[in-house]
Amino acid sequence: MTMPSYRVTMIVGTLELGVKPETVLPTLTQAIADFTTVEASDIAIVNGAPRVTVRYTADTDEAAFLIAEQGIDGARVSAEPIAWQVTRQVHGRWEQLA
Repeated sequence: MTMPSYRVTMIVGTLELGVKPETVLPTLTQAIADFTTVEASDIAIVNGAPRVTVRYTADTDEAAFLIAEQGIDGARVSAEPIAWQVTRQVHGRWEQLA
């Protein structure tokens, strides 16, 4: 049985002094990879704001949320998140965790 896929998506806010925007994604990705397998990562500009997304595996929704929290905490060394959310892939769609 395969583990479910999850995504953490973070809207990037203020960057720490000297931090380049393109370093936020690798920082978040590595923080997630410290706890689980990372399947993919991406950065996009949505409504003028950078949005980073990391897809990863976890055994349960609770574990997925804790991994995402750890990742966001790791990313805070370079950027302040405006907002973030965790979603789970269900039958090809992404559903937000409650």
